[in-house]
Amino acid sequence: MKQIPGIKKEAFDLIDKNEDAIVTINDSIFAFAKIAMQEFETCKLVSDVLKEQGFTIETGISGFPTAVLATYGSGSPIIALHTEYDALPGGSQQAGVTERKPVVEGGPGHAEGHNCGAAVMLGALFAIKEVMERHKLGGTLKFFGVPAEELVLPRPFFVRDGYFNDADVVVNCHIAHDLSTTYGVRNYGNINAEFEFFGKSAHASTSPWTGVSAVDAAKLMDIGWDVLREHLPLSQRSHSVFMDAGVVPNMVPDYARIWFMFRNSTSDGVRMLFEKAKNVAEGAAKMTGCTWKAKITAAPSPGTDNQRMAEVMQKNIDLVGMPKWTDEDVELAKRIQKAAGVPEVGLLPDVTPLKKAVQDTSSNDGGDITWVVPHARLHFPSNVPGVPFHHWCAGISPATPIGHKGALVGAKVVAGTVCDLLTEPGLIDEIKKSFAAEMEGIEFESLLPDDAKAPVGLNKAVMDSFRPELEKHYVKKPVKFVK
Repeated sequence: MKQIPGIKKEAFDLIDKNEDAIVTINDSIFAFAKIAMQEFETCKLVSDVLKEQGFTIETGISGFPTAVLATYGSGSPIIALHTEYDALPGGSQQAGVTERKPVVEGGPGHAEGHNCGAAVMLGALFAIKEVMERHKLGGTLKFFGVPAEELVLPRPFFVRDGYFNDADVVVNCHIAHDLSTTYGVRNYGNINAEFEFFGKSAHASTSPWTGVSAVDAAKLMDIGWDVLREHLPLSQRSHSVFMDAGVVPNMVPDYARIWFMFRNSTSDGVRMLFEKAKNVAEGAAKMTGCTWKAKITAAPSPGTDNQRMAEVMQKNIDLVGMPKWTDEDVELAKRIQKAAGVPEVGLLPDVTPLKKAVQDTSSNDGGDITWVVPHARLHFPSNVPGVPFHHWCAGISPATPIGHKGALVGAKVVAGTVCDLLTEPGLIDEIKKSFAAEMEGIEFESLLPDDAKAPVGLNKAVMDSFRPELEKHYVKKPVKFVK
């Protein structure tokens, strides 16, 4: 049994003592299953829990109605924490069931386990706040509850609007299959852009020559981009869906809208893709006689993590260790892996050693934060090895004992990391020096346009259509933390 030093033991004991509250938060948000910009029940739950603990609550920051900023304490250091809590459209899946069985047919669900991140952070925040009170520790905690991560939306807005200007260090968490952290650049930048085409309506049978088809322009843009892919860098990733493409086939459509995501390993690479896409849109418009315009709706930079921060977090990963998996946990994991068509290896028994990140092609809207303040990201084991996110099988474990145990060890690692940041003399200065060296010669420039605004009301009709059925499955249990 590892010796747990100082106030960390108190923090870990508080997390163990409040396992029921942490699990209730986890499962409540899983059941809410709210997609981007519609996380109102989640926002209320998070706000109510933190307000009861003595945090000052502000919602609606940067124009995002379901965002939460919770603040506790005063003075330095200022430690910011953040995590997301939105679900995925079409991701509904019953927890623990290893055949395709949605909670609500066609409904949203947590096929990336964002519900677990909120449980990790709220459990950790309670424990940290309690030990700060008991030991009269100075410092400020700022927690950001983040909506709409699946659309890589809000955090560049938070950075643009100055919410991280006073932070000394930042801690983040995300569900994974292991207990780990890394340092260096870990993912891709991303521009989400909508391209609109404007034409002229006409009867599609009797006088189509008098019309100008906006849908033809959108199709040509999509085809043009596909042809261009051969000549783009191998690092790029790009995807599109048609958002508006006419109403009835016997009417020449005068409006069309196509949504592109452009990803690349650098911000300059993302900008290059967007500029090329504008040229393709211009060509499609000229071929059809349409007019067009483009609007960036979301634009996060690649994410990078500070090495010294990662070393502090790894020390706590090694201290906490992996959950104690039961035979039932391992058997469930293997059944999930079988359903997903991946190797049936069960669950990892050991923590993952610290290593430099290998940049992958995924995107997360937290990237902008990581270029302006030292940042560490924890991966906690509430998912199953090999199971890909956004697949229905990734929605099986986040509200089972696997998800719960992963969230509890995640909460301890976050709490232990923050305890170190609050109590070790000179540590934050070391981190800042390390960060300054990493950022030497880099001038950060956000991909987000200055005039970008939060898409208030997005997904309302979709969420309204599923809410009555989802409400039947809500967890009817209050969240109560005990000291």
